[in-house]
Amino acid sequence: MLGRAPPWDDVSIILLFAQIYNLRVFLFRRREIYTLVYQKPLIHLVMTQLNSANTVVFYAPTQELYDATKQFYINLGFSHREDSPKGCSLTNDSSITLLLDPEHAASAEQIQNNIANLLSHINRRDWRTLQSAISLETDALPELIQHFKDKNLHFQTRPNELEPVESYVVDPLGSIVGFTALHNPLATNLKSRSIKLKSTTTSGSLATTASSVDLRQRPMSTHQRNIAVMTSGGDAPGMNANVRAIIRTAIARGHRAFAIHEGYSGLVKGGEYIKEMKWTDVNGWLVQGGTNIGTARCMEFKERWGRLKGCKNMIEAGIDALIVCGGDGSLTGADRFREEWPSLIQELLEKKEITQQQYDTYKHLNICGTVGSIDNDMSSTDSTIGAYSSLDRICQAIDYIDATANSHQRAFVIEVMGRHCGWLGLMASIATSADYMFIPEEPSSRENWADKMCEIISAHRTRGKRKTIVIVAEGAICTDLSPITCNDVKDVLVEKLGLDTRVTTLGHVQRGGPAVAFDRVLATLQGVAAVDAVLESTPSTPSQMIGIAENKIVKRSLVEAVKLTKSVAAAIEAKDFDKAMSLRDTEFSEHLKYYKSINTADFREPSLPVEKRKKFAIINVGAPAGGMNSATYAFANFCLSRGHIPYAIYNGFSGLARHESIKKIDWLNIDGWNALGGSEIGTNRTTPIESDLGLISYYFSKYELDGLVVVGGFEALESIQELESARSNYPAFRIPMVLIPATISNNVPGTEYSLGSDTCLNKLVEYCDVITQSASSTRDRCFVVECQGGNSGYIATYAQLCSGAEASYVPEEQISLKQLRTDIESLKTTFHLNKGKKNSGLVVIKSANASKALSTETIGEIIADESDGLFDSRTAIPGHVQQGGIPSPIDRCRATRFAIKAVEFLEDKQEIALASSNEIGEFVNSDEVTNTCSVLGVDKSHIKFRSVREVWNVDTHKGKRMRKTVFWQDVRGIADMLVGRVKV
Repeated sequence: MLGRAPPWDDVSIILLFAQIYNLRVFLFRRREIYTLVYQKPLIHLVMTQLNSANTVVFYAPTQELYDATKQFYINLGFSHREDSPKGCSLTNDSSITLLLDPEHAASAEQIQNNIANLLSHINRRDWRTLQSAISLETDALPELIQHFKDKNLHFQTRPNELEPVESYVVDPLGSIVGFTALHNPLATNLKSRSIKLKSTTTSGSLATTASSVDLRQRPMSTHQRNIAVMTSGGDAPGMNANVRAIIRTAIARGHRAFAIHEGYSGLVKGGEYIKEMKWTDVNGWLVQGGTNIGTARCMEFKERWGRLKGCKNMIEAGIDALIVCGGDGSLTGADRFREEWPSLIQELLEKKEITQQQYDTYKHLNICGTVGSIDNDMSSTDSTIGAYSSLDRICQAIDYIDATANSHQRAFVIEVMGRHCGWLGLMASIATSADYMFIPEEPSSRENWADKMCEIISAHRTRGKRKTIVIVAEGAICTDLSPITCNDVKDVLVEKLGLDTRVTTLGHVQRGGPAVAFDRVLATLQGVAAVDAVLESTPSTPSQMIGIAENKIVKRSLVEAVKLTKSVAAAIEAKDFDKAMSLRDTEFSEHLKYYKSINTADFREPSLPVEKRKKFAIINVGAPAGGMNSATYAFANFCLSRGHIPYAIYNGFSGLARHESIKKIDWLNIDGWNALGGSEIGTNRTTPIESDLGLISYYFSKYELDGLVVVGGFEALESIQELESARSNYPAFRIPMVLIPATISNNVPGTEYSLGSDTCLNKLVEYCDVITQSASSTRDRCFVVECQGGNSGYIATYAQLCSGAEASYVPEEQISLKQLRTDIESLKTTFHLNKGKKNSGLVVIKSANASKALSTETIGEIIADESDGLFDSRTAIPGHVQQGGIPSPIDRCRATRFAIKAVEFLEDKQEIALASSNEIGEFVNSDEVTNTCSVLGVDKSHIKFRSVREVWNVDTHKGKRMRKTVFWQDVRGIADMLVGRVKV
């Protein structure tokens, strides 16, 4: 690790380097010779440099360890030069002196314990962060790695790109010995020269083939698998993210990864359609829509002879596990392929098209499926890859159409995809406040569907609405199964209502473009889980499908999932529409019910009797967040449909206290709010105590409010907690109150999801995509992007996962010098390997509060200074752009659901709240009364209400203004693994 003798001016730098590595350093001056003695527990290592002669000295405590170490280095290509009573010398271009000296050596027990400690960290930490190491330069690194594998040696390889750059192995004495294809780089600008190791081709000890092994944070594997991935059926945004995750996870787990191009067609054709994939082959795929490995319809695979060819091609390629990303048809084909595999391979053996050895090796095939479908029509999973990206395209198109429809007072009939599933049509209708919709699960009779539609649209027009949007799923039908087309709907609107009507068919626009953040996360996590599933599978394990249920990645039976999916279409075909609806998840039915309620607000008779109708208010507190207006829109419309009077408190609690800013919400005035960002009723961070509790209580009494919905972030939690605590003194606060979390930071305790965080994540990921493109164009540039999030690392963590950033720094971990040093070295290696390649731009994400000492600009300067001229560094701060413009469809739909749930909560808690005052007006508290003031939270995918007092006292880290537990820690590990980041 020494270069030329440093001048004494550099001693301070050497001491700083030693401090970072937690080493004790002694410098001895002997003319032009410097000796550094690195003293670490158990390791006694002296490295000297004299007239370009490099020498390393090791001490062995016993004859057994002495012999084992000697043979270890001979196997690596060192020649045995001379023996002495005390030891021997081993030479290549460099010299190792091995001494049998129990007095200076660590004991055999200490060495054994040290080796065990290193092996316990093999998959979690870079060994060089645990103790010092030596580095030897070699031109035969792939052969050395193959040798390590043949000898079952424990080793780490970094960074394992197309060709590995360096590999570290533990010798019998517990010393870490590194081999590098480059001059060993250090974290500082100290120049170093590695010890040179000659390239050897010794038969029997080192492999002579130049095969490279891809590895990032590689776990040792007893049996290397060859895992193939294939995309099939219709393309969907997020498929590339899924393929990328599968390939890199397979490599990171120590296995080989293959891609079968052009779906089942490529499997049948074989040859060049089946290619081994390397780590860098999927650079930049996260940003790209569609599937880069292609997909195609294949009639040949439906025939046995086609599957027989596919079986042979897989065996010839050495593939023993297959992961298929596609819809129900593709996954059905995969399961049938696995079911027939024993007979197919037996037939190939009988025809002598494969050998007995090939038969024995590949007689079992493991298959796993991930669901890529924009229709979201697969049972046993809450969402499919590409569904929310497609919904985003639909909502974006309708938002644009809205403007021209409003300008001309036109009606637009918009066709969306969904042949057997109306999920896209339903969610788009909620997100865009469509006037009417047609979906397969909710058919109307041929005689009255036109009258039903015209009743609602006519009522909307009569009350002053200038535009009409009708959404038609392509599978829309009548109860007699006859289709309802867009032209049918247009003709009715023209003839019966006299509306100027246009038809827009979105078509394949719904499939295009990059995946939204949710689909990138879903596809990535499912890809990782799919690899682990095939690795854990046994010959008796049935084919599995990776899905998402209750916000967790789960494994399901592929056969059962496909069977349930097909049963929905069969139920519709049999006109059993109730059964078809029951086979959908409960959230689908709930959304349908809610859409019907808010779509007929203010013109049909309210659903509640007069005596149960109340006055409810909504208020925004804290920073603006996407979905706030959607929550207000849904709150008001649902209140109107139930018979309640909805109020809006403008400009937060200070607006109420200072200006009595409270008004009834009019149905027409909130039309179109679903698609608006920010907060139309205004918001600020002032809490009730800061505003004036007395005045707020007065206005609550004056307007006789029976319930309050607070929408906002941590300040909203503080506010509702203050109101609950003041109930004993202010009777006006003895009403049901509920908090809907809404903040881009997602730092509100009591929930795993806050409105606005998805909108923020989408904006940040789009920003990083553009920044990465800029960095790629200049080839040698890294951007440090600062994101918001307060003291929560949620946004930074998920932004890293979605954008493929090389690292993210979050407040929960802070920024250590060791980690920063390691990340800079990784950047150097990555730029070296990506030299001249496309998609070579790199991004590092830093949460604004990740470090008090290191600002974003400082980190950018450090990276630039330490880059050794390989690349330059820039900083980019999106700032309040992250609050987003138009809310994402996820935030719109969830805001609708949350707001309606909140109103139902206020209704349910009325009697309990009334009982909180006794005959003389004194406050009577109880657990039931405490629970009337709650936080609406998402736990997994369930909506749960928890008392504000419990959340505040148990879950809240008040000093850091966030929840105490971090639920996304596992995601950080996956994000790091997929970019090969080494955690210190």
